[in-house]
Amino acid sequence: MTSEHTGTPDGGAPLPRILCDTAALAAAAGDDRAGALWRLAESGRQLDANVVRLPPGHRVDTHREPDLDVLLLVLAGDGTLTAPDGDHPLPTGTLTWLPHGSTRSLAAGPDGLTYLTVHRRRPGMTIRTAES
Repeated sequence: MTSEHTGTPDGGAPLPRILCDTAALAAAAGDDRAGALWRLAESGRQLDANVVRLPPGHRVDTHREPDLDVLLLVLAGDGTLTAPDGDHPLPTGTLTWLPHGSTRSLAAGPDGLTYLTVHRRRPGMTIRTAES
């Protein structure tokens, strides 16, 4: 399996693909890098996924995702998930389900926080007429 090969030799069904080495991404990020380190960009996908880095002291402010459930897997570092029921520690290896409609924020710990998110792909934007 390689990241360059998208189908069978005869043009049949798509093949599984190795996309990236998350440990290498997290190790190469360094303390200062913030934001998306990697994004799933393959055509025809039904999922979206991102590897995100929050440097020490950075946070994702309180927000609510009304439409999509999200899985969050801590790849490196640690942090805190704050929800209406309190603070929840996020050490490396923690897998968290963020159900749609839930309110949450994230804060990076002293070593920063690198995490993978996976959710259903949002449909593309459409322009509708006033009648639709």
